[in-house]
Formats: sequence, structure tokens, C-alpha cells
Amino acid sequence: MESRSASVFGIDRSLTGKAWRWRGGNMDLSDGFGAGPAGLEDDIVTQLLLSRGVAREDLERHRNPSLRAFLPDPSAFRDMDAAAERIAQAVMTGEAVTVYGDYDVDGATSAALLILLLRGLGHDARYYIPDRLLEGYGPSGEALVRIAGEGSSLIVTVDCGAMAHEALEMAHQAGVDVIVVDHHKCSPELPRAAALVNPNRLDEDDLAASHGHLAAVGVAFLLAVATVRTLRKRGFFETRREPDLFALLDLVALGTVADVAALHGLNRAFVAQGLKVMGKRENIGMSALIDASRLSRAPTCSDLGFALGPRINAGGRVGESTLGVRLLTTTDPDEARDIAAQLSRLNDERRGIEQAVQEMAEMQIDRQHNRSVIVVAGEGWHPGVIGIVAGRIKEKTGKPSLVIALGADEGGNGKGSGRSISGVDLGAAIIAAREMDLLVAGGGHAMAAGLTIAPGKLDALSDWLDTHLATDVSRASASQSMLLDLALSPGGLTPQLVETLESAGPYGMGWPGPRVAVGPVRIVKADVVGADHLRLIVSGPDGGRFKAMAFRSAESEMGQALLHASQGRRLWLAGRAKIDDWGSRPQAELHLDDAAFCD
Repeated sequence: MESRSASVFGIDRSLTGKAWRWRGGNMDLSDGFGAGPAGLEDDIVTQLLLSRGVAREDLERHRNPSLRAFLPDPSAFRDMDAAAERIAQAVMTGEAVTVYGDYDVDGATSAALLILLLRGLGHDARYYIPDRLLEGYGPSGEALVRIAGEGSSLIVTVDCGAMAHEALEMAHQAGVDVIVVDHHKCSPELPRAAALVNPNRLDEDDLAASHGHLAAVGVAFLLAVATVRTLRKRGFFETRREPDLFALLDLVALGTVADVAALHGLNRAFVAQGLKVMGKRENIGMSALIDASRLSRAPTCSDLGFALGPRINAGGRVGESTLGVRLLTTTDPDEARDIAAQLSRLNDERRGIEQAVQEMAEMQIDRQHNRSVIVVAGEGWHPGVIGIVAGRIKEKTGKPSLVIALGADEGGNGKGSGRSISGVDLGAAIIAAREMDLLVAGGGHAMAAGLTIAPGKLDALSDWLDTHLATDVSRASASQSMLLDLALSPGGLTPQLVETLESAGPYGMGWPGPRVAVGPVRIVKADVVGADHLRLIVSGPDGGRFKAMAFRSAESEMGQALLHASQGRRLWLAGRAKIDDWGSRPQAELHLDDAAFCD
């Protein structure tokens, strides 16, 4: 097996400036890939699993991830049993319950999951989703007290609440019980709550803490399991049917992928099984959402992140914050179609707003090329799109990035959203900045964070983050390479190969999709399609010919080099093998991440 430190094909600096390395073992099949020896497909899948950290003795469990194989005992999490007991009590006594969710996809799916759970238990729960612009992130004390005044004796917050000390204290004083179901980072001192279920509590045991990668909807599912078990012990189901918890896994899959949670272990099982449930289209709102996304087949993992999730998010970003929960809990097909269509229109509107903010934000990047953390800010920027723009800037610069909408609230405070790179814990840095009085509020997790900043504190925050994270960013950047799983000749890029690679999925954060190097090839045609997408037609000496796409890359250094390359020069192309099913028969194509000249 080739050393990880050795460059692949001698490529130490590609067109994106990276060295090419094997992710795991050397899988260089570029001397030809036809039917191959018996079992070759299994060998590829085995290597993909091993290179993603699966122990050889644990391979079978990971080939087809199931809940039976990965679901922990919910009681391993602190306060889980207390939370389940309190919800069971509310169900059995008919108490009024309100689910208080965040306005993003994770919040919407978490809230919908608990609402559907309680509905399946014969209990109608209310819901409350705050307005992003008027109320901001997390539970406000005023809202909790108002909900209590309207009759709810139990409030369950989902995807928020872990840092809501003042708000939960106000709720306690008002005499209402609050259960917090969250996954964001916690401070050593927890807010007052009837129960706080969060695998990222600092006092969690090792088993629960090992599930810190769960999205809030995953934690909510574990609470659903614990609640049903508690009610079963109390004899609640002697005269009624137990709810089908597996039917809720489509919500878990959507929230997990849309929140960019790491897809390993339990999350991978959630998504793998949730996609199967989603394909059955039993949730009326989810089915309408799939139709509105113009999907004519069962959704894939990438569809959750790029088609379904953004539509749910659009309601909280630029529309009405309750639309996502309403869609995912409705039993009326006509209402579902109307809401799904509205979300699609809002998503189109969001794209236009996002593009405008993106252009203004990118004008500030050049002045920060020496910074460890990119911080851009502007007046009038829509707070609903700053997280998306932060992600785009992070991808463009390879550095943690914060985008701040100045003057976003009545007090003149700025609202910011950040995205980080692997190896740099941005959420912890934002919490530390808040504790140093650089922020009004803030929190998050390793890869994403949100904040509120007072006027005049922007420069101080930028300087502090630059110093505080410099070492982490430098170390993370130095270790970045273009990691490859497989090398093929051009003729080896086939639909059958794509099916083999996909069988080791689902892929996402923490379980990266396989990156394939294909070559050597020569460019037959290169042109720009759409706004900024590069399209290549390439061929190889084995007669193989295929299309390669580099999205949003036509103006990049790599895009320009490929557009103006001599057609006689040979290249290696690296990217994700995909199926192009627009034509009369499916063809394999390559979605480019990188390229390098052979000579």
C-alpha cells in the first residue's frame, strides 16, 4: 500500500494549488477498468469504508447501516428519562404542550417530528416558530411567558435553548416547565429547565458524548423512542396502537443532511433509512415538497441538501417562519401543494437576494487575504441569506468565514452567521468571544455559528478571531490536500461504477463522497454554461469520452486554465462521478473538484 504522504501521479501542486494524496489505500485502476476480476465492486466498497475509518471487523455493520445496529439506549443521555417522563405525563393528563422550534430545516423537522409523535399518541400539540428578523435565534423569555399565558404548561424547545439562560429563568418564574432538546454547544452552567437533552453537554458520559454529531432532529427522535418506551411501561398502549416511529425517519434524514451534520455512525443510519421512508411518500407535505422540487424519482442524499432543504429554509430566511412546520405536519393535500409552491417561490426570491449580498461581500475579501478568519459586513444585508453567503466565502477562500448584517435589529446590532473548515471549532470561538464581551450573543457548533454584535465591536471581534484561531487555521490549511479514493482510465467512468460508489453512501459531512481521478485525458471542447459553470468534453487514449462540469468555477484560476489550455495537453481530472440522466440513456460524468496537467 502506498504511503499517504506520497503524492498521487507526482501531483504536488494542482490547478487549485493542492497536492493529490490517497485517502486510504492505493486504488489506481487507471490502466483499465472493465468488468474486472470477480468481486472488484466489493473490493472498492470495502476500501471506501476502510478509508472512512471503519474497522475491518465492523465492515458488515456499515455496508447497510440500520437503526438496529447503531441506535443507542436513549437513557444513556442525561435528562432523557426525565424529559420522556414529563412528556408522558402531559400526554396521559391532557396538558397543553407547545413545541418551540428554530426557523431552519433542523428546527422545522424537529418540531414536526414531535408534533407528529404527539398526534400519534392522541395529543394535539401547538407550535411556535420565532420570526428570524423580528425575534432572532432561540427562545425569548417574552415568548415563553406569553405561551404559558395562553395555557401551555409544558414547552419543548427544539434546536435551540441550550444557552437561553435568561429566557428559561423567565419561563420558570412564570410557572411553566421547559424541556430543551438541542445539539449546540453548552456552557458549563446550564440554564434552568425541567430537562435539558443535548449530547454536547459538558457533563455527558462518553457514550452520549460520542453522539455529539447528531442534529437536533436526531436527538428529538431519541426522545420520541424514550417517550414511547415510558408510555409502554405505564400501560398506555394496552388499548391503543403504538405510533410508527420509523415513519418519522424521513424528517430525521432531511434535518440531518440540511444541517450539515456528520454522516457517520447513527446519522448515516438515520439518512439511509430515512431516504427509504421518503421514497414511500407517506408524509403528505414531504411528498408535495418533492413534487415542487421537480424530482421525478426517489430523493437522494444530495437532493435533501440542494433541493428539499433550501425550500424549507426559504420560509425562515425570507418568508414566513412557520411554513416548514405547517407543510411537514399537514394532512390536507391541497394545503400541502399550496405551501410547497409558496416555498419554491420564496426560494427563488432567496437566490436573488443571496446573489446580491454575495457580490457585495466578495468585494471585501481581497482586503483580508492575510487574515485567518474572513469577516465581512454590510448595512442592509438580509440576515436570512448570510449563512449561505458565509458558506460560499468559506469554500472560495478555504478559511472560516463570518458574514454580518449590520443594523439588523432595532437596537442597531448586527446579526452574523459563520461557517468553518474542518479542524477549526468556530462555535467554541464564538462562545469564547461572547464571554469576553465582544458579542451580545452567540453560539453554535464546530462548523457553523451565529452571533449578535453591538455597533462598534466589529473590528475588535475581527482582530480577536484572527489571533485566537490563527494556529488552528494554519494547521488545518496545511493539512488540506485533494484526497482521492480511486483512479480510472477514461473508459472506466461508467454508470455501473457510479452505482458501485454510491452503494457505500449516503455521503455528506464526515463521510465524504468518493473522489475519482480520471486520466490522462485531452480537452475536446471547453465552454461556459449558465452564469459561471465550466463544461468540458474530454477523451482519453482508450477511446473513453465523457463530460465534466465545474460549477461556479469559470472565473476561478482552475476554470481559466482549463478554458485556455491547449487541446494537445494531457490532464488528470479529479471529482465526483455522477449520473447524467437527461439523455436517452444514462451517462457517467465528472463533477470537477480539481485538475492537473500531466506534462
